[in-house]
Amino acid sequence: MAISFDAALGNSPKILALREKRGEILAANLANADTPNYKARDLDFSHVLKKTMPEPTILAHTNPAHFAPQQPFLGAQLKYRNPNQVSLDGNTVEEHIEQAKYAENSLQYQASLQWIGGDFKDLTSAIIGQA
Repeated sequence: MAISFDAALGNSPKILALREKRGEILAANLANADTPNYKARDLDFSHVLKKTMPEPTILAHTNPAHFAPQQPFLGAQLKYRNPNQVSLDGNTVEEHIEQAKYAENSLQYQASLQWIGGDFKDLTSAIIGQA
């Protein structure tokens, strides 16, 4: 019997990839904190995750071509952050907010890694046959 990693891991790899992408975006915001007219951007993690989660109802179909292909998971559009106070040069990066969001995303990334690690531990246990 073949093991389907997609079925076993669920959305965990997608969540991890999204957290990684968001970390890159937040790091770019911090790197451009002194760039004139730079606009801070971010991904709406919950919105993207909701779009990728399966619907609670199960639809029966006879031909897979009847459904449109799903959008790429990381195909989310970047949104501009509304700053509390824009700097005189038009830059919207607020370092304290970006640092807090980066730290939060980093913790969530680590939690996602631990979650996937637990999934692999469960798979290993099932394959070996140990409790």
